[in-house]
Amino acid sequence: MGFRILGIETSCDETSAAVLSGDLHVLSNIVLSQDEIHAPYGGVVPELASRQHIRSIGYIVEESLKQAGCSLAQIDAYAVTQGPGLIGSLLVGVSFAKGLAYFNRKPLVPVDHLDSHVYSSFIENPDIPLPALALLVSGGHTSIFLLEEKLNCRPVSRTRDDAAGEALDKIAKFLNLGYPGGPVIDRLAEKGDPGSFGFALPRMRDRSLDTSFSGLKTAALTHIRQAKIDDRHPRLFDFLASFQAAVIRVLIVNMEKAVDAFAPRSVILCGGVARNRKLRTDFLAFAERTRLKAFIPSPEFCTDNAAMVAALALEMLRCGSPPASFLDLNAYARRESGSPPA
Repeated sequence: MGFRILGIETSCDETSAAVLSGDLHVLSNIVLSQDEIHAPYGGVVPELASRQHIRSIGYIVEESLKQAGCSLAQIDAYAVTQGPGLIGSLLVGVSFAKGLAYFNRKPLVPVDHLDSHVYSSFIENPDIPLPALALLVSGGHTSIFLLEEKLNCRPVSRTRDDAAGEALDKIAKFLNLGYPGGPVIDRLAEKGDPGSFGFALPRMRDRSLDTSFSGLKTAALTHIRQAKIDDRHPRLFDFLASFQAAVIRVLIVNMEKAVDAFAPRSVILCGGVARNRKLRTDFLAFAERTRLKAFIPSPEFCTDNAAMVAALALEMLRCGSPPASFLDLNAYARRESGSPPA
């Protein structure tokens, strides 16, 4: 039957399990969203998220095995997201994976959430030219990573405050457009003129590659108050198109600076916000301008999912990374330095 690995992802509010073969073929990738649970609050409530993971994880793992056509006895290794993320949610996945691996006497590979997002691009494109620059954009993270090798993922920029996805979600929440707000803005912005409202792009005084979205968010709120924009305003679509275009422009300008600084052979776009249609279009146009090959995962591999966790774990095993010690393995909420905790 060949080598099989089971991945588990519970870093935030998606419960996910996936089975991959040793040649990186995705046999199953089950993702259960909690959007309906958190929608009344306009954002993820950590306590509710962890409780829902407890209720769902057994069923999700069982369904992933069923779709992959294999049993637990046929799984050769396990992988789990160790961090960063919501600590309560992470502990559910880590504890469940530790139990499975310990009972079945199989190796367990802990994976960094951000690294796995970057590695998601290799699922469909295993031969991405390296070095590569990866733009990771999600609700909680906005960073650029330099990949000199597949397992050498070094951050070269981060956001100083709000992540890009968080800024989009907060403006959607303020306008009562629904949750999650990013996809709503993506859809409605297609009906508007992105040049209707002016937004000055933020600049770092230290000239670093870091980004900041708090200023853009404040400028957006000023426009909303001055023009009295609400969910029924005749210029709502124009405003959303303009704000989204400004957020994306910040990301693309920063990538242009990173390309000048590091001279990569290719560029990658990943993370939940990589599903945004205008961002995907503008990213491909940027790559064409800079004559670089661009790689963007399919939408199913952009959001939090266990396939990317299992895929990175496979590469780690292939390169000889030792499995985790069951007693020592723990979750971490934040990735404080350039590398995940040991």
